[in-house]
Amino acid sequence: MNNLSHQARSFDLTGYLKNHQDRINRHLTALLSCGPEPTRLCAAMQHSLMAPGKRLRPVLCMAAAEAAGGAADQAVLQAGCAIEMIHTYSLIHDDLPAMDDDQLRRGRPTCHVAFDEATAILAGDALLTLAFETLAGCAKLDTANAAGILESIDVISKAAGYCGMIEGQMQDMAGEGQGLALADLKQMHELKTGALIRASVETGGLLAGADDAEKRALNTYAGHIGLAFQVTDDILNVRGDPGRMGKASGTDTARAKSTYPSLMGIDGARDYTGDLISKALQAIEIFGNKAAPLAALAAYIVERDK
Repeated sequence: MNNLSHQARSFDLTGYLKNHQDRINRHLTALLSCGPEPTRLCAAMQHSLMAPGKRLRPVLCMAAAEAAGGAADQAVLQAGCAIEMIHTYSLIHDDLPAMDDDQLRRGRPTCHVAFDEATAILAGDALLTLAFETLAGCAKLDTANAAGILESIDVISKAAGYCGMIEGQMQDMAGEGQGLALADLKQMHELKTGALIRASVETGGLLAGADDAEKRALNTYAGHIGLAFQVTDDILNVRGDPGRMGKASGTDTARAKSTYPSLMGIDGARDYTGDLISKALQAIEIFGNKAAPLAALAAYIVERDK
């Protein structure tokens, strides 16, 4: 076990997550202020955005900023919250009857079930729009880093757009029942899941003023953990407890989706995640002790049960 692996095991990730998740939830509540009598649209946005979630993407953004020698300050927190809004919008739309037609998300009825399909579509649209309003607001919180903020908006836009997450979702739907090869499955998930995770880590580095070597290290780390996250999701879809996950299991098989367990077997998929996490940790060794939160988050991604 290398030094970073040891740090990951000894790091107080539970306390770290709680501290950052509490900050994120408070800031999301402030950013989406609906008042005492929210409109139907705002209530639908709150229903999905404030449902219990891991807040992994904003936490990764904050941890990357810390690794690069910065701090999880208000601008980093705000950018992370914007990414969480984009992630939540994508879940609302993925759950729609025209896509995955899921009934449960984060332990709650999906947005279109709790409200209706049209309201869910508009709630997702509104969260995506609010995300970029929120990102633009980072300029007021860090007036000295306009270039870093502008670059982060570019990174996030591309990750969430037609060459990133949306294309990945398109490929996911088109691939149902097609028996994808492993290379095609990897490419699809690098877009659908990995792109926004990479953007989260890259944004943290940008806002902390990471140099070129640090940016490369963070991007390599993020690419590996993004794929490991999806492989673990595929395993949980087979073996996970719906009560713990807050969503249904077995849906991939029901939709005839190609998954890592279906192509590699459960044990093979688990071995693959171990290899991905090992490569992720190697990439961030240059940060030394400052990478402990990132290392612990990498381990958490493959060891989680929801």
